[in-house]
Amino acid sequence: MISLELVIALFLLLNLAAALERATCGPTAADRMLAALLFSTTGVGILVLIAFASDARALIDVALTLALLAAITGIAFAQRAWGTDDHDGEPANLTPENQDDVR
Repeated sequence: MISLELVIALFLLLNLAAALERATCGPTAADRMLAALLFSTTGVGILVLIAFASDARALIDVALTLALLAAITGIAFAQRAWGTDDHDGEPANLTPENQDDVR
């Protein structure tokens, strides 16, 4: 069972490396946000793996909380970036000039 856990841990490490590369090279705010969501998803996977390996069931609650926060963050970003503008009800589309303003 330990070898399977090591393979999964290696996969999660590669996943973090890909997210770090996207976060540093991402040309838009959306790319950086997706990298942050990938970090949180990988964090959830690591917490569940640790909870399974060490029989610490409380870490599953922490992982679920992290997943919920990541989902709320993604929804808030999407609503701010591509939602409606409160002033006139029109979509707040991002242009190349203002897409880096969303942080």
